[in-house]
Amino acid sequence: MKAAVVLSCLIAMVLAADKYNTKYDNFDVETLISNDRLLRAYINCFLEKGRCTPEGSEFKKVLPEAVATTCGKCTEKQKLNIRKVVKAIQQKHPKQWEELVKKNDPTGTHRADFDKFIQGS
Repeated sequence: MKAAVVLSCLIAMVLAADKYNTKYDNFDVETLISNDRLLRAYINCFLEKGRCTPEGSEFKKVLPEAVATTCGKCTEKQKLNIRKVVKAIQQKHPKQWEELVKKNDPTGTHRADFDKFIQGS
């Protein structure tokens, strides 16, 4: 019986490792994208041009991998949130968006797939 419990716990840990931490799944994306000062602060954090909030630091750490894997480890909620934030940055700050792309995908290898992901394809 104990072996079954231990095995179940190990399986749960392995499955959880396949996704990013859900700690920020309920991050208030609407406030972020509607407050341009806040959005610019996050952009500057991601570009290493400004200070980062604890959340911004966490997001910045996973950004290159999320781009490379087309958000392969993201939960559905994280995918939705990323699409909203990226679309807002693309519309409101296109120059900074291009900087972010160059920083997180310098060779452009993942650009087409990530663009499709953002569009929901």
